[in-house]
Amino acid sequence: MIIVFIFFLLIISILIPTSISQSPTCNGISISYTYNSGFQLPPTTTNTADQPYSFQSTLTLTNTGANRLNSWQVFVGFQHREFLVSASNAVLADGTSLPANVTGGTVLAGFPVTDLKTAVETAGDFNQMQARIQLLGTQFGVAPPNVSLPANMYLVNDGFVCSAPSNPVNNETHACCEKDPNVTPAGVDENIFEARREGDLVIMYDVLSSQETEYMVQVTISNHNPLSRLDYWRLSWDWMRDEFIYSMKGAYTSVIDTNACIFGRQGEFYKELDFSKALNCERRPTIIDLPLEKTNDTQLGLVPFCCRNGTLLPPLMDKSKSISAFTMQVFKMPPDLNRTQLIPPQNWRINGTMNPTYQCGPPLRVSPSQLPNPSGLTADSTAVASWQVVCNLTRTKPDPPKCCVSFSTFFNKSVVPCSTCACGCNTANTCSTTASALLLPSKALLVPFENRTKMATDFAKDNDRALPDPLPCADNCGVSVNWHLLSDFKGGWTARMTIFNWGETSFADWFAAVELDKAMAGFEDVYSFNSSRLTGSNNTLFLHGLPGLNYLVAETNGRNPKKDPHVPGSQQSVISFTKKNINGLNVGRGDGFPSKVYFNGLECSLPPILPITSRGPGTTITFYFTLSTLVFLLSFLHNLF
Repeated sequence: MIIVFIFFLLIISILIPTSISQSPTCNGISISYTYNSGFQLPPTTTNTADQPYSFQSTLTLTNTGANRLNSWQVFVGFQHREFLVSASNAVLADGTSLPANVTGGTVLAGFPVTDLKTAVETAGDFNQMQARIQLLGTQFGVAPPNVSLPANMYLVNDGFVCSAPSNPVNNETHACCEKDPNVTPAGVDENIFEARREGDLVIMYDVLSSQETEYMVQVTISNHNPLSRLDYWRLSWDWMRDEFIYSMKGAYTSVIDTNACIFGRQGEFYKELDFSKALNCERRPTIIDLPLEKTNDTQLGLVPFCCRNGTLLPPLMDKSKSISAFTMQVFKMPPDLNRTQLIPPQNWRINGTMNPTYQCGPPLRVSPSQLPNPSGLTADSTAVASWQVVCNLTRTKPDPPKCCVSFSTFFNKSVVPCSTCACGCNTANTCSTTASALLLPSKALLVPFENRTKMATDFAKDNDRALPDPLPCADNCGVSVNWHLLSDFKGGWTARMTIFNWGETSFADWFAAVELDKAMAGFEDVYSFNSSRLTGSNNTLFLHGLPGLNYLVAETNGRNPKKDPHVPGSQQSVISFTKKNINGLNVGRGDGFPSKVYFNGLECSLPPILPITSRGPGTTITFYFTLSTLVFLLSFLHNLF
């Protein structure tokens, strides 16, 4: 009888939520982390620091404050090279799918319950006030009975101040996050929706109509970064409730495969559904844009902002081309068979080719979007439900540059070329990866690196410069930009910017940007490109091609391929500046050179030195005529052949 009574108490303690894991003095969001158990994993290692151990822990968030917490996110400061295998009631906020390496800590976001209600509105119902996340993973170097607890844990949500974790007691540590009195509350209806947020890239998941077993949704991708673009974008996410895509318009999945449905739960439930007409049953599908010719296709297109072949331009270039959209029909599975049970996919990722890397947050429930009425009426239609996914460019460990810059001036006959290995190095070549790039004559900029050796060595010998042995490696950049100081006179100055494409890929709708820290205040005009000052910046000039000049062609064969070097695609323009009202401007000593250069949203590598010596007369006409004439000939040959 005693055994039965003890068993009954254990069952009650599991089934009835309690406040035992909350901090008794916290008037906000109480966070607790409890280490439950662990054991050694194979393989056995001689180095104790590298020995893996399994761990099971419980992370608990309890709302003990006066306000509801929408879309909770919490940072857990793992400190023993943890590898997280599973997390109940949560997902990784950066869009990474589990299992995942969480060394150094990670941010967890609520799923499927994203909000923590208050005790007042729930009469103390901990099922609605509390989130309990069961963590299972691997850690290194902490052998039981030793306990591994996070170094730090705090709410990521704005407007909170969190205490440091308490000293461990019974394998448990606490932190309390309370409202920051110095933060002005955002205008948010905290009973229902999260405030819409800004980011480099914003994705909207708008449910257009909802039935018991399926719903129609529109996905809209908007580029908000003035210096970023996506080419051939690829979008992916994780379905969390066994949903599947039955049909799409405006985009398509990279794989058309319904085998997982036919042989899975979906096939058992939807016995009468023709899966030969379905599109994709992958848990993590990848979505690709349609080509331009499908825009008016009655079966696949006819979605506003669809079918751009995966290109998203900056809004400064063309607002209409900074948006992509598609619709899809999504089928649900039990127990979610009602009109109001709508759960968005998680772990969103988007990337492109030769583009920066984005990190996407979890979908946030926001107020229903107002969308144009498909019938053409002037009244907007309200979405059934809307979620927002915010993606920002990652700032850590940037990828190697894809473009580089060379500098030259009218008063110096030497061109400072792109740096050695500016875009990475091929160490298989017999060249030096550390030697400085050789100064060049102007005509050398117009031929591929492999054809510059004689020009560069002869130029060095003619100017009594020592040659390294071995010679420096190439810059290995697909695109190079030459910035040339063309003139410098009392009232102003001019520069010429030339963009060379040495790669095999042509660039449609190319754009560039230059930062001129001191001289930008005197900007007057660009003569062969479209130009504008970058919104929100006082020192950045945004440039892109005029109609008919917005296509930067790839490298092509020379006129006689057997003896002539390859010819790069190129675009060129003169840019004029005034010196009025700019005190202390010294163009020739550095103020006339950009501090940063971007091409298609990617920052280019700058040379380490400036060509600011050997000022003298008689070189302006020579350099200008040489480079301008040859660039004109390159363009002529492209048009001719």
